[in-house]
Amino acid sequence: MNYRQLGKSKLHVSDIGFGCMSLGKDQEANQHLIHSAIESGINFFDTADIYDKGFNEITLGKILKEKRHQLIIATKVGNVLKPDGSSLDWNPTKEHILSAIDQSLQRLQTDYIDLYQLHGGTIADPMDETIEAFEILLQKGKIRYYGISSIRPNVIREYVRRSTMVSVMMQYGLLDRRPAESCLDLLHQNNIGVLARGSLARGLLVNKPATSFLNYTEEQVKDAAVAVGSISRQQRTASQTAIRFAFAHPAITSAVVGLRTAEQLEDVIRTMDSPMLNNEELEILSESIPVIFYEQHR
Repeated sequence: MNYRQLGKSKLHVSDIGFGCMSLGKDQEANQHLIHSAIESGINFFDTADIYDKGFNEITLGKILKEKRHQLIIATKVGNVLKPDGSSLDWNPTKEHILSAIDQSLQRLQTDYIDLYQLHGGTIADPMDETIEAFEILLQKGKIRYYGISSIRPNVIREYVRRSTMVSVMMQYGLLDRRPAESCLDLLHQNNIGVLARGSLARGLLVNKPATSFLNYTEEQVKDAAVAVGSISRQQRTASQTAIRFAFAHPAITSAVVGLRTAEQLEDVIRTMDSPMLNNEELEILSESIPVIFYEQHR
């Protein structure tokens, strides 16, 4: 496993990050999978306060407790589950952030969060207030660094301009190259790390039956999956090819992948041992499906 510095921070995160949203309710199964991930070299674990109504942070905290200081925990704040559990409200206020951190710390059984991320964001948010909350948490030592999890170019630009964030988590891969047009170069130039999620497109580039995705038709998705398969052959698996495609952009620091089984883990952790995509392979993949662009929040 390789490790890369996350933006301007002192965090060095594994090329493959563990997206904990994929974890289930079985504590023993979760423990076995995460311990295997740690043994394989993964040191970055990403969760959120709303995943499984807080259970995701609880299960992760129990499992990582003994090796806490050797690992990097990222969680998120901003979404609030309605009392009836039917949907989410958005709350990026200073008051909420300063309150929610203590609940996450308790669930995670730790006294600090390595990377605290705003779980979304809109251009209408009270951004200066939100940023002030993160800066207060930095001063208090409750977090080491902060970032945002967002795909909105207008929001990302404002945080680049106003804040000291070290990272942006966003969906990026062959089936979603929108960030390459709008954000990746900006973040790279400002030394802000990009945590790429969704590089496997919910398995559509690997083994799931083709279906429509974003603005792509089922047939277009199928064409992309066929291209991934055609250049994988004996050198890589389809998962490794899809992740390698994301890493072709220098802004990407880590690919955060949701892992549910030991087989998936074993496949994905070998990605960085697989050959890099050459220019011809990158061209084949890029031309397999048209590029789409953000139509909103530009």
